[in-house]
Amino acid sequence: MQPNFSDFASFIAVARYKSFREAGDELGLSPSAMSHSIKQLEQRLKVRLFNRTTRSVALTEAGLTLFERLRPVFDEFNTILDEMNCFRDAPMGTLKINTSRLASRLFLLPIIAGFSRKYPDIKVEITTDDKLVDIVRQEFDAGIRLNNRVEKDMITVPIGPKIKLVVVATPEYLKHHPAPTHPCELIHHQSVIFRFQSGRPYLWEFENPSGKLEVAPVGNIMLDDMDSALEAVLCGAGLGYLYYEQVKEHLQSGKLAKVLDDWLPERPSLQLYYPNRQYMSGPLRAFIDYMKETQRSAENSHQENQI
Repeated sequence: MQPNFSDFASFIAVARYKSFREAGDELGLSPSAMSHSIKQLEQRLKVRLFNRTTRSVALTEAGLTLFERLRPVFDEFNTILDEMNCFRDAPMGTLKINTSRLASRLFLLPIIAGFSRKYPDIKVEITTDDKLVDIVRQEFDAGIRLNNRVEKDMITVPIGPKIKLVVVATPEYLKHHPAPTHPCELIHHQSVIFRFQSGRPYLWEFENPSGKLEVAPVGNIMLDDMDSALEAVLCGAGLGYLYYEQVKEHLQSGKLAKVLDDWLPERPSLQLYYPNRQYMSGPLRAFIDYMKETQRSAENSHQENQI
């Protein structure tokens, strides 16, 4: 009995994720069903495609050859299916976005909620990861990051308002530690430090008419999550260098106070970025159009409120 298309779809998914569970999540099947499908395919082809252990799944030489030959075929098949969107009243398909955890919570999810209501036939998959990933290699449609972290060969579209970073602390902390008036004075303060997943601490960036500065904060607490950094600051651990959108409610309530505000101008918006390809999927095109429409409406509303 010859293998059928669904057998190869299972194979492609497992080969891509190196995991029966993750491949099954994509296809809506259990890990045991995925494993059974692969065993049947191997029996029909009379060749072993994967080396399996309790901890890992890896392609054999034969499996890698099959994957490299079949993958372009499946990519073309998916492209053909997506092209059918131009004949529908509303697009269908899957939109895969990679973004940082904080960007997802503060800026992306509010947009996605409305987008999903308008396009119920588009499935949105968001992967949050604070380290940069190769969105082409990992088969994401788009990513969201600060502009200075986006590869130059990507097409970018602003998402959300301009970014404002602030240095904040609790009033109790500032009662016992006089507020700094210049970034160089931060060396005398305890700060909550954000580090990238590589282990490198994030340098605090400042700017005013006299020039730009980068300061390595001093402190005993180092975290790889911006929301956890905020919680540490709220507990009185020291100064924090955080997004204004992240702390604005605490500033309004008086739980936090700003310092060095004259040294922190607005920065460019987060960027939605995607590969410079001739063909753009229907779900991604719909999302970009919806995002631009939403931002225009927000800007018009803001202008009307100022009149």
